[in-house]
Amino acid sequence: MDLLSRVKENAIKGIPCSVDDALKISELYDINDICDAADEVRIATQGNSVDTCSIVNARSGRCTEDCKWCAQSRHYQTGCGEYEQIDEKELFNAVKVNTEKGVNRFSMVTSGRKVSKADIGSFCSLYRRIRQESPIHLCASMGLLDKEQLQQLKDAGVTRYHCNLETGPSYFPHLCTTHTMQDKLNTIRAAREVGMEVCSGGIIGMGETMRDRLEMAETAREAGACSIPVNILNPIKGTPLQDTTPLSEEEIILTVALLRLVAPLCALRFAGGRLRLSEKATRRILRGGMNGALVGDMLTTVGNNIDSDRSLFENLDFKW
Repeated sequence: MDLLSRVKENAIKGIPCSVDDALKISELYDINDICDAADEVRIATQGNSVDTCSIVNARSGRCTEDCKWCAQSRHYQTGCGEYEQIDEKELFNAVKVNTEKGVNRFSMVTSGRKVSKADIGSFCSLYRRIRQESPIHLCASMGLLDKEQLQQLKDAGVTRYHCNLETGPSYFPHLCTTHTMQDKLNTIRAAREVGMEVCSGGIIGMGETMRDRLEMAETAREAGACSIPVNILNPIKGTPLQDTTPLSEEEIILTVALLRLVAPLCALRFAGGRLRLSEKATRRILRGGMNGALVGDMLTTVGNNIDSDRSLFENLDFKW
């Protein structure tokens, strides 16, 4: 049995491909053959249901961290809007719209290293109100929280915590110096210890290698993530990555297919940056390993229309 066939059969059984083997596959096989194998794995391990979620920017700007890709860092001049807490009317309207359109999950996302102990109670109150008004599953992305804060969120109805690793462990220090990947892994471990699921992925196209991307997914998988968001860098003026050369569509397609082989049991989630892809590339990705999507607006950039996304997925035989 050749390497791709062996890796595919193992992945269908839930056995992940090693990063080294995934890189060999990228060199030895045609991209469409790799995508077809990844899609077989996706169907076998994830089925045909699309895993959807939506987010709102619950606290914007003035972040102390120096992440080179981010519009919300106070280290850069990007013109990003700033506010302490989302307007409640805006929040509950977003909950209503996403619930009515059948989105599975909803998350508040805050800027900053972490939400303070003094402020976590305010967000927990909002989550309790959402839980009373909507059956939508609740997620949170509020930085490097400790176990006590994560328990508060769980008690308020949050079932999944989001903390992106962003890139591979060896490349992360090139992109951020104000916190470490270990800080992120500590938060992920604490979230799992209080009984939450974990969503953890990253951004591709920040100057990293394919190995870095695969090691990001491998690290997230080993940390217990059940969902891996895949963002495509949207270079933002004023950030250190503003002039970064965009990845080709072929490399993005290949990356997703290899990620599926490395993390066969995780939901792979189309996240920010996909608006720049052609319809052909988007369709190849969705039939090449991807099974989830972040729908609606994406924090500081405009996302995809939920109705258009639903039509696209259903046209490709996914169940919304």
